[in-house]
This record gives sequence, structure tokens and C-alpha cells, in this order.
Amino acid sequence: MMRLRSLPVWLMGAVLTVIAGPALADKPQNWQMNFQDAATPVAESLRSLHDGLLIVITAITLLVTALLAYVMIRFRESRNPVPSKTAHNTTIEVLWTVLPVLILVGIAIPSFRLLYLQDRVENPEMTIKAIGRQWYWSYEYPDHGNFTFDAYMVKDADLKPGQMRLLETDNQVVVPVDTNVRLYTTASDVLHAWTIPAFGIKIDAITGRLNESWFRVTKPGTYYGQCSELCGVGHAFMPITVKAVSKAEFEQWVTQARGKFNKADGSPPDAIKVDKADAAVAPATQQIR
Repeated sequence: MMRLRSLPVWLMGAVLTVIAGPALADKPQNWQMNFQDAATPVAESLRSLHDGLLIVITAITLLVTALLAYVMIRFRESRNPVPSKTAHNTTIEVLWTVLPVLILVGIAIPSFRLLYLQDRVENPEMTIKAIGRQWYWSYEYPDHGNFTFDAYMVKDADLKPGQMRLLETDNQVVVPVDTNVRLYTTASDVLHAWTIPAFGIKIDAITGRLNESWFRVTKPGTYYGQCSELCGVGHAFMPITVKAVSKAEFEQWVTQARGKFNKADGSPPDAIKVDKADAAVAPATQQIR
């Protein structure tokens, strides 16, 4: 019997996936080959569209395979020593033109509906601004005292049991569940992208431009993401950690955050210094040299 360790890495992952079933979670898992659990309506719609399209492309693949097998068997040389000189078949040509068009139209309808859902911010109840920097994120809460804070990756040596390597941040973004959160993104230097798979969200953070998206977390938990736009040597070391809590817990956190992140006079902290960012990312960049 072949041992698993002798299989190629990709094949071993496929075998483990079949044995263990779909890997669904609020965070990435080893050998995961499926989506994380959907935590927002957009992510649920993305998963639904994906599953529907998987059925469509599987049916198309099986149909084309069956047609190829039929042609190879039915019209092989030994069975047809004198080849047919038929050049056109109007019915077949109409079918292989019209059917793909109908399939694409059928796919386009839910795709456009999903694009509208992702782009349309319906009745936002609060706003968060995410600012991409080299190489960390800054966050502002304009609706709750306008406090701001930076979120740096937790180094390996500082990780606590159960924390995710390369995904934990020293300060977490905290949001209430069942709340429409409007997200603004921008950048202070180069292109970044604010991405959380469980939210079904990926939006660029561009210098000099304010992009807008939204999410509504439906269940409490801690969700992870990363910058998804190649932004320099520290690109792999600017994770995103979002903690979704009840509305009562969120109000308690806001009270604590105001005291923690605002200065004594209640105003936001001064502009971040560049040397702070350099000092934070230096140990990480040394690991990849």
C-alpha cells in the first residue's frame, strides 16, 4: 500500500481533503482546500455562486468529455475507412453558438446581483477607516470619538498559545455583530489591499483615493486577513485581525479604546513616525533575506 508521505504534496492534500471532508473555519487550516466559513451576507452569496458555478462547469466538462469519447469511438479509422465529407451541420452550429450564450447569460444574472450587493452600502450604522502603511495598518473610528490606532503583526516570540502565526496583530479591529459597517480604505505610501476571506471582502487601499465597501458580521468570533496587494518587502507581515463581539461588548471596548488611544486632552495621537514602522518590520524582513 502506498504511504501518504510518498505522494506529491498537492495529491496528498487532495487525499486528506477527501478523507477529512471540507475544511471550513473562521481561520485558515492546514491542508485547507475550501472556503472559510462565511461570516457575512456577501461571503454567503459568494459561496453560493461558487457552488452553483461548480455544478455548471462540472456538467460542461462531463458533456464535452462524453462527446469526445463518442467521436473517438464512433468515427475511428477502423470503423470508418472512408471518411465522411460532411462539412457543415446547421443544427449543430446553431446549438453550439446559442447554448453557450444562454449559459453565460444565466451566469451573468447572479454575478451582477452579487457585484451590486458588494458595492452597495445599505444604511451604514458605523464607519471604520483603514489606512495601509509600510508595513502595518492604521484604523480610525470617526463615529465613536474619532480615535485611531495602529495594528502591527505580533512577532513569533510574542505569540500566545492558540494565536495564529503571521495573522495576529497587537491591536485588533473590534466591530459589533449584526451591524452594517461601512469601510473606507486608503494608503499613505503605496498600494495595499484590505482582505478578509471570511467576510468576502477585498478592496484596494490607494494613496490619494478613498475606496468604500461594507460588511455585516453575523456571528461573534475572530477573523483574519492580510494585505493582498504586493506592497514591498514587508508585504507578508501586515495582517488584519477583526474581532466581532456583541453590541454591549463593543460599547465597553469603545470606552476603553477612547482612553487608551486618545491623548489626555481627548484628541487623537500625533502622526505616526516612519522610524516606528521601520523598527517594527525590520525583524520580519530579516527572516526572508
